[in-house]
Amino acid sequence: MRDIAVFSGTAHPELAEEICAHLGVPLLPVQVDRFANDCLQVQLQANCRERDVFLIQPLVTPVQEHLVELLLMLDAARGASAARTTAVMPHYSYARSDKKDAPRISIGGRLVADLMVTAGADRVLTMTLHSPQVHGFFSVPVDHLHALHELARHFRQYDLSRTTVVSPDLGNAKEAAHFARLLGARVAAGAKQRYADDRVQITSVIGDITGRDVIVLDDEIARGSTVLELLTRLREMDPRSIRVACTHGLFADGALDRIGSQEDVLEIVCTNTVPVPERTEKLRILSIAPALAEAMRRIHNGESVSSLFEPA
Repeated sequence: MRDIAVFSGTAHPELAEEICAHLGVPLLPVQVDRFANDCLQVQLQANCRERDVFLIQPLVTPVQEHLVELLLMLDAARGASAARTTAVMPHYSYARSDKKDAPRISIGGRLVADLMVTAGADRVLTMTLHSPQVHGFFSVPVDHLHALHELARHFRQYDLSRTTVVSPDLGNAKEAAHFARLLGARVAAGAKQRYADDRVQITSVIGDITGRDVIVLDDEIARGSTVLELLTRLREMDPRSIRVACTHGLFADGALDRIGSQEDVLEIVCTNTVPVPERTEKLRILSIAPALAEAMRRIHNGESVSSLFEPA
């Protein structure tokens, strides 16, 4: 691994440190300065020439600051004659902007993908895109990982004989069905209509819920409005227990407290793709650093990344 160089922006240095510990390589220093006119300057403070460079930066709040940091790091690596530069984005927040569903709006997921390639990204490594089709917005190779194996290992500590995995909507039903297969559980899905970023309606839940142990699975939880609406529908069907799981625990605007305060929610499980500054007794954070580190190792060595998805 001597030809690998790993750098991190300011978005999630703790995850970058953990990834480097699994790889057995140092996390190389990056200097980020801000000029008097509020412009950023980024310097990669280690040799990149003819090296396989990985830049770790999830796009989290403040998203635009961290995006510009990533673009500047990509440009710096290209200017430093890196052999190949991979943008490691555990969370790609612009994946939510994947279609033109209103007049005169931009498709941000595609625009930001173009910006990263223009800045110097030769490859992208990401996890659980909100919309899988965003994979196709990039004109460079994309390795799209998921955290279902990590989540499944956690839930296998429980009796799963009467478990149903519930997707809040049909868009996430395929991922929920995959997760249910890993657990040997049944699957159900909600019929959701979104009216605004913080206002949704779930009219019904299709599947076997009554008397069963429910695991609500979503790709991300931001304000928590979808989960709270789904909990209301689930209670009408009298489940035996409820747990909530997601890959990206954004928990904006007090969402963690709102979900955690629901007495019938036994547990909230997420991964560390993004920093989770708040904590509650019900929260469990699983590490995806080993999976990302293994993917980076395989990319560096020219090995298959898809085999990481084989049944575990």
